[in-house]
Amino acid sequence: MGISLYIIVAGLLGLAIGALVVGFFLKNNNKKLEEEAREKSKILIKEAELTAESIKKTKILEAKENYLKLKSEFEEDVNKKKGILLTNENKLKQKEQFLSKELEQIKRKEAELDSKKEVLSAQLHSVQVKKEELEKVTSQRISDLEKIANLSKEDAREQLVEMLKDEAQTKASSHIKDILDQAKLTATKQAKKIVLDTIQRTATEHAIENCVSVFNIESDDVKGKIIGREGRNIRALEAATGVEIVVDDTPEAIIISGFDPVRREIARLSLHRLVQDGRIHPARIEEVVAKTEKNIEEEIIEIGERTCIELGIHGLHPELIRMVGRLRFRSSYGQNLLQHSKEVAKLCATMAAEMGLNAKLAKRAGLLHDIGKVYPEEAELPHAILGMELAKKYKENPEVCNAIGAHHDEIEMTSMISPIVQASDAISGSRPGARREIMDSYIKRLKDLEELALGFEGVNKCFAMQAGRELRVMVDADNVDDQTASQLSFDLSQKIEKEMQYPGQIKITVIREMRAVNYAK
Repeated sequence: MGISLYIIVAGLLGLAIGALVVGFFLKNNNKKLEEEAREKSKILIKEAELTAESIKKTKILEAKENYLKLKSEFEEDVNKKKGILLTNENKLKQKEQFLSKELEQIKRKEAELDSKKEVLSAQLHSVQVKKEELEKVTSQRISDLEKIANLSKEDAREQLVEMLKDEAQTKASSHIKDILDQAKLTATKQAKKIVLDTIQRTATEHAIENCVSVFNIESDDVKGKIIGREGRNIRALEAATGVEIVVDDTPEAIIISGFDPVRREIARLSLHRLVQDGRIHPARIEEVVAKTEKNIEEEIIEIGERTCIELGIHGLHPELIRMVGRLRFRSSYGQNLLQHSKEVAKLCATMAAEMGLNAKLAKRAGLLHDIGKVYPEEAELPHAILGMELAKKYKENPEVCNAIGAHHDEIEMTSMISPIVQASDAISGSRPGARREIMDSYIKRLKDLEELALGFEGVNKCFAMQAGRELRVMVDADNVDDQTASQLSFDLSQKIEKEMQYPGQIKITVIREMRAVNYAK
């Protein structure tokens, strides 16, 4: 027990002594660290002071350099301005010297003028004296002459004036006649020259429009598909398009006959699509024809826009552009209206340029002069007046409107462009082979035949076929029964006999088709 207590005490003493020794060493170590830190801080402070001094000196040097630079620039600028001022002063001195010399010269000239003025006044006085003497002598002689001739001064003057007047009128009349004859001769020659130059510079091919289109096929086997079982396909196509499809022995060709070029084009394109597709039956035919009609309308607008770009005409109303496109599918006396209008536009532009007028305005009037012929609605107006009203409606230039309305003398011409359009229209239409009058009267008769049938109640569509020898009338099956259809056919024949002139006879076929359509859902 005593020994163990002794060991414990000894251990505690050892620990105490160790702690004292460690504390002593730590204390000495901390003092060394503090002294080292103080030394490092002194060194850093000295380095910072040296750096700051260096930066200060650098900034002072830079400031001095900037000051010297600005000072030199300022002095240089001042010297330049001084030089400019000196130059201006020298110029002013030179101008003063020049003006002083000019002033001296003016003074000398004034003195010379004063001396000349005195001489002239003396001469004028002398002249005045001589004039008075001359007047006295003249009056004396006039009085002597009056006594001799027994005439007063006024009577003699009147007689002299009358004699001179008659002589002057005679000579003036002769000169005026010569001038008018020369002017007429020159004007006629110049007008002929302008027209001939214009015709020679406008080269246009002419082709008479006909009423037949040819649809080429690869083989005659296709003809059977187009005709269909018992002819149902060809009947459906004719009913949908309003043309006559002629399938004969002509190899690899089908004839499309109809007086309306739009209908013929719709039929041709529809046939092309049906043959390419291979599915040819009545329902498909109606679908293709409907799509083709829509595409034709888009093509009409495209043709109108392309024509305006070709002729360099801008700013036309969209409806006028559409009417220009419709000209492509119309003819006048067998002459294609679009080709005719383009040619008239070019002729107008050339003539206007030769005469020093507005060529662009003349070209615009030439292109639009026949738009009244393609107005989709029936109007009881001449096509020139109708075209003028349409041009006014779509805000065209008044000169263009007058040229359109006056090109057939329906209204008075009020601008120089109007006779140019009239002359160009005559030039385009009067060339050999350009037109055929029989065609226009024939087409008008067929259109009148269709319009007459469309005036009956219950008629949906009407197509003149077989060159006007057959009239096919499509009626509404819901409103027209079989008995009414028969009566309608008779009434139509009677009205055609009374109101129309035509060769031979016309067959009236009234078609009433009843369809029942349902959908399985």
